[in-house]
Amino acid sequence: MASYILRRLLLIVPTLFGIMLINFALTQFVPGGPVEQIIARLDGQGNNLSAISGSGDMGQQMTPDAGGGGSDKYLGARGLPPEFIEELERQFGLDQPAWKRFGMMMWNFLRFDFGDSYFRSVSVVDLVIEKMPVSISLGLWSTLIAYLVSIPLGIRKAVQDGSTFDTWTSGLIIVAYAVPGFLFAIMLLIFFAGGEFFQWFPLRGVVSDNWQDLGPLAKVADYFWHMALPVLASTIASFATLTLLTKNSFLDEIKKQYVVTARAKGLSEGRVLYGHVFRNAMLIVIASFPAVFVSIFFSGSLIIETIFSLDGLGRLGFEAAISRDYPVIFGTLYVFSLIGLVMGLLSDLMYVWIDPRIDFESRET
Repeated sequence: MASYILRRLLLIVPTLFGIMLINFALTQFVPGGPVEQIIARLDGQGNNLSAISGSGDMGQQMTPDAGGGGSDKYLGARGLPPEFIEELERQFGLDQPAWKRFGMMMWNFLRFDFGDSYFRSVSVVDLVIEKMPVSISLGLWSTLIAYLVSIPLGIRKAVQDGSTFDTWTSGLIIVAYAVPGFLFAIMLLIFFAGGEFFQWFPLRGVVSDNWQDLGPLAKVADYFWHMALPVLASTIASFATLTLLTKNSFLDEIKKQYVVTARAKGLSEGRVLYGHVFRNAMLIVIASFPAVFVSIFFSGSLIIETIFSLDGLGRLGFEAAISRDYPVIFGTLYVFSLIGLVMGLLSDLMYVWIDPRIDFESRET
């Protein structure tokens, strides 16, 4: 098993390299880089170079050249002196060839040196550390609630397969799965967060403005009060998937010969179900916990964080993509990809931990 883990860890390196290389290559063909963002800001501010925020000293002692100038590479650069454009490229590192920029970026990323944000005047590591607790808490609570509800419901649906309860709950699950997460989040806001009906939950944020003044228990209650709707909105899709996965897994095990034998020996239905079937049926469900967490953490974070005004990694990555803040874009992509790859390895280890009979190493030989 140790050699299998070592091979998987070594495989993370080329996989991560390929992910970063593909995304870096794509950004070379996307219009509107950081230089264009600065030029657009200048255009919106009447070419007042000294008014550029977050650009350091690049705007000092530089004034527009009324006689033209600029660079043919950048739309809207007419009227700006070439020296100013060159200074922008130098500060953003765009004066170097693409292959050299990528190599320097990957070397820094291997040492977890993600540099500083172009427009926020703060390091990417500090930004990620600041935003990560929101995204992790959203993904973790959503995953836990999905499992706590889906497993008992799926077991009961398997035991009562074909009953009225199974039919009605299947219909509700299919409807819940069909509703997009963002639409369900908007519906929650309308019904329970000050829309047309009730104002039971806050509209935005993770905690209240007076959170620091609250007592310990009041802080915990305030936190869960704010997280209730976002967690519910991000749980809906995974809830449906896990319930059906649990039901089908139990149905497959119930039909096997060892269950018939256990029943023939006179064992109670509860002993058969939870003493024999449960471990085998829950293998795929429990072992998929890391993958489900990553799925909720990645796919739902952007939409849910935006709708509920949660300042997490998903929203950070979206704003960085809009402003072409490359250090933040590639820094968060690197962190997300690394977490996803490590969670994939943890999923395999979960299989082995739950059922020691599984041997991934022997399957590869």
